[in-house]
Amino acid sequence: MNNPSKEKVLARIREALRLRAPSPAQIHGRHANAPVAEYTRDFRDAMPPAGSNDAERRAIFEANLDALKGQFVACKTAADARAKLEALCAERGWAKLATHRAPLCEAVVPAEKSPIITDDGYDKNALAAVDAGITECECLVAQTGSVMFSTRACGGRALSVLPPVHIVLAKRSQLVGDLSDAYALIRAKYGENLPDCLGFITGPSRTGDIERILVLGAHGPKELFVFFIEE
Repeated sequence: MNNPSKEKVLARIREALRLRAPSPAQIHGRHANAPVAEYTRDFRDAMPPAGSNDAERRAIFEANLDALKGQFVACKTAADARAKLEALCAERGWAKLATHRAPLCEAVVPAEKSPIITDDGYDKNALAAVDAGITECECLVAQTGSVMFSTRACGGRALSVLPPVHIVLAKRSQLVGDLSDAYALIRAKYGENLPDCLGFITGPSRTGDIERILVLGAHGPKELFVFFIEE
C-alpha cells in the first residue's frame, strides 16, 4: 500500500545523503576555530540572563532552582551548613545518610548518620534505602539553575541517583554564569583527563509522560537541596 508521507520522508533522506554537509567554517564563519569564549559570545545575547556579578548570579540561580522545585539553603560557613543539615535530619526524622570522601562532605555530614561512604564500596539496595545522599559538585550554573556533577567530584554515579533525596554541598566560588563557563571550568580543572561521566542535574527527577501530569521522583531523587556555603 502506497504511503505518501513515508515516501516524502524517504525522498528527503535520499536528497540529504546526496548533498555534502557544510563545513564548520561555512556555518560559523569566524567562530570555526575560535576559543569557546569567542564562539559563544554572540549567542549569549539570545540566552536567558546569567548575571554579571556574584550577587546577580546567586539571585538568578536561587530563582531558577525554586522554579524547578529544588530547595536553596543559604549557609554562612561549613559549620552553619552542618547545623542546618542536622536540623533538617531532626525535622524529617532522617537517621541514615550516604556520602563520599571530600572536604565539604567531611565538614558538614555527621559521621554517626553516614553508614555508607561510596568510596568504600556499597550495596545498591542499601544505598537506595538511606534517607538522603549528600555530594559535592563541580559547579552551579546560574542561567539554568543546574548542578554540574562528575563521577570524580560526586562520589560516583549512584550516590546522586538512588537515594530518595539528593543534597548538594557547594561554595559560592563554584557558582558560574552559564554552560560555557561550566565547560571552561572543567577544561581548566581536568584538561584532557576528563571524568568518565559528566552531567547536569536540573531540579528533582521528573516526568510528564502520562497525561502531561508532572510527577517528581520518577527516575531518581524526589527532592533536591542545594546547601550554598558563602565562605
